[in-house]
Amino acid sequence: MALEITGTLIKKMPAVTGNSTKGPWQKQEFVIETQDTFPKKICMHVWGADKVSELGSIRDGETIKISFNVESREYNQKWYTDLRAWKIEKGSQNRDQEMVPPEEIYSDNGDSDLPF
Repeated sequence: MALEITGTLIKKMPAVTGNSTKGPWQKQEFVIETQDTFPKKICMHVWGADKVSELGSIRDGETIKISFNVESREYNQKWYTDLRAWKIEKGSQNRDQEMVPPEEIYSDNGDSDLPF
């Protein structure tokens, strides 16, 4: 099942590496906050050196659009769900989501007909 979600990157956990019978591997978890009316934090992960590198180029606070798969598996009679991102695109931030200095908001550039 492939899904898409847009959110703000709020945290990247350290990358994890290891070796398996198929060779070396890397994965990294990250947390986004959705832009819904009631924002939610969601932890996802990327798999593979190229995806870990791609995630490394994104800064905290940036808006990103993520394509991901959802998969659950059972282990010792407990179920675990993974949200594996396979595509991350940098998004554009909305003006109201950016931190804008007060002098930019209230500056008088002469174009206003307000008396103040």
